[in-house]
Amino acid sequence: MATKPLRPCRHPGCPELTREGWCPKHKPKTQRRASAAYHGWYSLPIWTDDLRPAQLLREPFCQECARQGFRTQATVADHIRPFRGNWALFIDPRNHQSLCKHCHDQKTAREQAQERRKRGGF
Repeated sequence: MATKPLRPCRHPGCPELTREGWCPKHKPKTQRRASAAYHGWYSLPIWTDDLRPAQLLREPFCQECARQGFRTQATVADHIRPFRGNWALFIDPRNHQSLCKHCHDQKTAREQAQERRKRGGF
């Protein structure tokens, strides 16, 4: 059976070679994201058949692009405030906005970076 090749640790600047992606010193403490427990909600019919399509019909253009003076087709129904397992916040239409994929990806990256800073990550 072949083994994975050794590669540098994923931590920026760490030269240690590993097969697991992270050296023991920089390995993340938790492997699973907390959101894994409720990420499946996006597959429920209430989201796929009702809430998401209704949001994209109500606001067919990206709200973030509109703030910058552009008119871009929205493809993502986004939660304005992260719901983090709160069902009422997940289904509340007042917590939804329409975004293009680019703006949604940027917003998600900013939120994740904020969370890492709060937890003391890098």
